[in-house]
Amino acid sequence: MPGGRESRPFYTAEMIRTLFVSSPARVMVLCLLVIVVAVADLAVTTVSTVVSTGVKATGAVIDAVIPDSSSKK
Repeated sequence: MPGGRESRPFYTAEMIRTLFVSSPARVMVLCLLVIVVAVADLAVTTVSTVVSTGVKATGAVIDAVIPDSSSKK
Protein backbone atom coordinates (compact mmCIF):
# COMPACT_ATOMS: atom_id res chain seq x y z
CA MET A 1 0.00 0.00 0.00
CA PRO A 2 1.16 3.53 -0.59
CA GLY A 3 2.38 5.24 2.53
CA GLY A 4 3.25 1.94 4.24
CA ARG A 5 -0.20 1.33 5.72
CA GLU A 6 -1.64 -2.15 5.75
CA SER A 7 -5.25 -2.77 4.86
CA ARG A 8 -7.31 -4.29 7.66
CA PRO A 9 -10.97 -5.28 7.81
CA PHE A 10 -13.51 -3.06 9.51
CA TYR A 11 -14.60 -5.91 11.81
CA THR A 12 -12.01 -8.07 13.41
CA ALA A 13 -12.64 -11.69 14.38
CA GLU A 14 -12.71 -10.67 18.04
CA MET A 15 -15.41 -8.08 17.37
CA ILE A 16 -17.55 -10.61 15.52
CA ARG A 17 -17.12 -13.16 18.31
CA THR A 18 -18.14 -10.56 20.88
CA LEU A 19 -21.28 -9.68 18.92
CA PHE A 20 -22.52 -13.24 18.46
CA VAL A 21 -21.49 -14.97 21.69
CA SER A 22 -24.29 -14.67 24.21
CA SER A 23 -23.43 -13.72 27.72
CA PRO A 24 -25.76 -13.94 30.74
CA ALA A 25 -26.09 -10.15 30.80
CA ARG A 26 -27.20 -10.03 27.16
CA VAL A 27 -29.70 -12.82 27.70
CA MET A 28 -31.07 -11.00 30.73
CA VAL A 29 -31.40 -7.70 28.84
CA LEU A 30 -33.15 -9.48 25.98
CA CYS A 31 -35.58 -11.16 28.38
CA LEU A 32 -36.33 -7.84 30.08
CA LEU A 33 -36.92 -6.21 26.71
CA VAL A 34 -39.36 -8.97 25.73
CA ILE A 35 -41.19 -8.58 29.05
CA VAL A 36 -41.45 -4.79 28.64
CA VAL A 37 -42.88 -5.18 25.14
CA ALA A 38 -45.36 -7.82 26.34
CA VAL A 39 -46.55 -5.63 29.23
CA ALA A 40 -46.92 -2.62 26.92
CA ASP A 41 -48.91 -4.74 24.46
CA LEU A 42 -51.16 -5.97 27.27
CA ALA A 43 -51.77 -2.41 28.46
CA VAL A 44 -52.65 -1.18 24.98
CA THR A 45 -54.97 -4.14 24.37
CA THR A 46 -56.71 -3.62 27.72
CA VAL A 47 -57.26 0.10 27.15
CA SER A 48 -58.51 -0.57 23.63
CA THR A 49 -60.99 -3.17 24.87
CA VAL A 50 -62.28 -0.92 27.66
CA VAL A 51 -62.73 2.03 25.32
CA SER A 52 -64.43 -0.13 22.68
CA THR A 53 -66.82 -1.60 25.26
CA GLY A 54 -67.62 1.87 26.60
CA VAL A 55 -68.39 3.19 23.14
CA LYS A 56 -70.64 0.20 22.36
CA ALA A 57 -72.48 0.58 25.68
CA THR A 58 -72.97 4.31 25.14
CA GLY A 59 -74.32 3.63 21.66
CA ALA A 60 -76.74 1.04 23.00
CA VAL A 61 -78.01 3.44 25.68
CA ILE A 62 -78.49 6.22 23.13
CA ASP A 63 -80.35 3.82 20.80
CA ALA A 64 -82.60 2.77 23.67
CA VAL A 65 -83.36 6.33 24.82
CA ILE A 66 -83.83 8.01 21.44
CA PRO A 67 -86.52 6.35 19.36
CA ASP A 68 -85.67 5.52 15.78
CA SER A 69 -87.53 7.77 13.34
CA SER A 70 -87.50 5.14 10.58
CA SER A 71 -89.66 2.74 12.66
CA LYS A 72 -92.65 5.14 12.54
CA LYS A 73 -95.19 4.36 9.81
